[in-house]
Amino acid sequence: MTNDHRRRHSSIVVDGITHTPARAMLRAVGFTDDDFSKPQIGIASTWSNLTPCNMHIDTLAEAAATGADEAGGKAVTFNTITVSDGISMGSPGMRYSLVSREVIADSIETVVGAEGFDGFVAIGGCDKNMPACAMAMARIDRPSVFVYGGTIRPGKERRDIVSVFEAVGGHAAGRVSDIELKDVEATAIPGPGSCAGMYTANTMASAIEALGLSLPGSSAQDAVSSNKRDDAYRAGAAVFHLLDRGIKPSDILCREAFENAITTVIALEGSTNAVLHLLAVAHEAKVPLTIDDFARIGERVPVLADMRPAGQYSMSELIAIGGIQPLMKRLLAEGLLNGDCMTVTGKTVAENLATVTDYPAEQKIIRPFGDPIKKDSHLVILRGNLAPDGAVAKITGHEGLRFTGHARVFHGEEAAMAAIMDGRVVEGDVVVVRYEGPKGGPGMREMLSPTSAISGRGLSKSVALLTDGRFSGGSHGFVVGHVTPEAFVGGLIALIEDGDRITIDAETREVTLHVDDATVAARRQRWRPPTPYTERGVLAKYARLVKSASEGAVTT
Repeated sequence: MTNDHRRRHSSIVVDGITHTPARAMLRAVGFTDDDFSKPQIGIASTWSNLTPCNMHIDTLAEAAATGADEAGGKAVTFNTITVSDGISMGSPGMRYSLVSREVIADSIETVVGAEGFDGFVAIGGCDKNMPACAMAMARIDRPSVFVYGGTIRPGKERRDIVSVFEAVGGHAAGRVSDIELKDVEATAIPGPGSCAGMYTANTMASAIEALGLSLPGSSAQDAVSSNKRDDAYRAGAAVFHLLDRGIKPSDILCREAFENAITTVIALEGSTNAVLHLLAVAHEAKVPLTIDDFARIGERVPVLADMRPAGQYSMSELIAIGGIQPLMKRLLAEGLLNGDCMTVTGKTVAENLATVTDYPAEQKIIRPFGDPIKKDSHLVILRGNLAPDGAVAKITGHEGLRFTGHARVFHGEEAAMAAIMDGRVVEGDVVVVRYEGPKGGPGMREMLSPTSAISGRGLSKSVALLTDGRFSGGSHGFVVGHVTPEAFVGGLIALIEDGDRITIDAETREVTLHVDDATVAARRQRWRPPTPYTERGVLAKYARLVKSASEGAVTT
């Protein structure tokens, strides 16, 4: 084995007489004599032309490989799968979305472990790519850097994918014509990049940057830009320097780093999916983190970013004023970030932020601390009799802080969507979508179609939605997801009946079913779990292995 600490893993694969066959194979893919003495740096690309989020990532992988090679390493590029939430949303295919997070993390681990890479760059674009990359980095614990594929630019009239979903609801209500709907469809997605608002992709890119796993600025760059290509190039070089210094994800992913990420997500009014994904990354990093940490941190961190979906601005507009680095510097100055955490630059958070300039004085996207959008977190962790193990609400304050209504119960998303589109959901309803949890779905589908249809019909302030599934970062309104225990395992959500009164209270942090104990007990006696969606293939395997949403829906 080599004495070069940078080649601790690749040397086992390629050094010595007994590994002559490995070298022979590698010569066929372009290795030279000199390459065998260099650290091998994997480039994990999630490229695919099935979604605009990832269609350009092959060019970023090339840039990362060049950066690694020119720094002194030997880059080897490989691909993972990806699926598109935006395409599969509202269909049975959406069951595979969260499952893909596990498949991608497993794929990166498998290739890096099998091929003996000394470090790697992981490049993600769509929602599940990013936490999957971070999970793999934490699990494998070799010097590595994450690169975000970058955001899409808004389409005509500042449209984005959520504009399309909401136009569907508007069409059902008669407020959007056939011609207008076609125009929205044709102009909302102008090219490569991830969804334009502070939806899950941009939320997770920001969270990963705040964790310290990507280079400063990586989360706030347009997908098609010289800055994004340069970010990928520098990431390749950064991995070589991390190898030099022996800095691994375990040196970065401490509890304080996760608190920094949670703080940044709250300030940005980010997606509820951040709860699920940060719990999963922490699990892989063996860092104790629970949903109660989101509640604790949320009590002292205000919402400062006026970003879509609840707000006005797109990620490209935040990029134009400096991205998230000035926000992080403000949070640090207020004592809300830990500046001592290590990052992939080899410097601490505070050192990275030292030279960052503040936002332009005239900007309106990031509010001052004295005039926040909301004085505490929009990510509200609810308990109560309907969610004794927790649920996650996205309550920005626009909807009010308390909602009481009568249940309209649906077994699955399709039934709920049909009722909303037909006008059978009316003011005062609490739409209950159950058997969509990690096990029951399986796969915990996102409810962007129903929430957007509710919004498109003008009911976002008068109708609530409660589910053991989850929400897209594009969802807004009075929505509660991640209800645990889920319906499939006999959680109380399985026993709700049409007409039952339900209260969602963001101030007491409770979601309550107003049905007496005797009635609940009688319903439980009659309840039987439904037949599983499938008993074979990856969905069945996932359903057998997955833990609850309150534990990050992890499978390890």
